Amino acid sequence: MDPIVQKAFDVANYMTTLSNQKHILKEEFLQNLIHYQNGGTFTVTRDLINFVKTLIDLGYDEDMVLVDDNHTPINIENLKNFLDTLIVIYQSSINEYYTKYSQLKNSRSVETLVA
Repeated sequence: MDPIVQKAFDVANYMTTLSNQKHILKEEFLQNLIHYQNGGTFTVTRDLINFVKTLIDLGYDEDMVLVDDNHTPINIENLKNFLDTLIVIYQSSINEYYTKYSQLKNSRSVETLVA
């Protein structure tokens, strides 16, 4: 095969693999943001963190009903503990995503991308 054509195939393969690996990392990150509490499913987002923080700042710190991802009302007994849990989940997930993404970004071959 012509070396130029081979090089083009290698680059295309690398770019496709890189795109797939980025997609997988993003999906892992989104899955890590899911939190279950009191029978409810909450996706930890900055919006949820800010909303709960606002409720606490306004003096609502216990027995608050929030609507989960499935539109089900869930009673949260201690908003402060809930907020702390949300922050830990978000930070650990984003740090793991950053670490894995940095490794992926520095990979220069298909073999290192999928390793």
